[in-house]
Amino acid sequence: MEANNNKSGPEKISDLITQLANNDGSVREKARLILIDIGEEAVPSLIEALASKQQQVRWEAAKALVSIADPIAIPTLIKALQDEIFDIRWLAAEALIAIGTESIEPLLRAVVDQTNESYLREGAHHVIAYIIRNDSKASELNEILKPVKKALDSTAPRVVAPGAALVALEKLKQFRNKQSNGETP
Repeated sequence: MEANNNKSGPEKISDLITQLANNDGSVREKARLILIDIGEEAVPSLIEALASKQQQVRWEAAKALVSIADPIAIPTLIKALQDEIFDIRWLAAEALIAIGTESIEPLLRAVVDQTNESYLREGAHHVIAYIIRNDSKASELNEILKPVKKALDSTAPRVVAPGAALVALEKLKQFRNKQSNGETP
């Protein structure tokens, strides 16, 4: 089943999303790659697909969102960090990483607000650890995030991570204020 190129954007996107559920992996992959090529216009439909009851559809949607890296998907990707399927959680974290530092504040807020969500903490740890390791341009940001990573690494992350994330949010706010006032970090 191939998408009809004569269809309008939304109709074509809808057909491609439907193809993400196809039993044939090559059909799913082709649809995903076309959705990635469509880019931002496909993101709302991919966000919807990330809530599908079908595991394969959620996986394909998450995989596409990694490549598109649109900040609009941040809230849905944070929610997907709690998916029952590890691979989907991993792809959601990878998509947040691809989006970059823009995902940090909402992720920290989720750590503060959802203290009982161990999968969310695991995903937050993955994203924060990656940023600390790989974002050498943001050394001040890294210093803000290191205590959160340490709290997430602790033996009682459910207890200490929300507090560390709250402190990090306040420091992040100060950091952003300095940046907007033209002060060099």
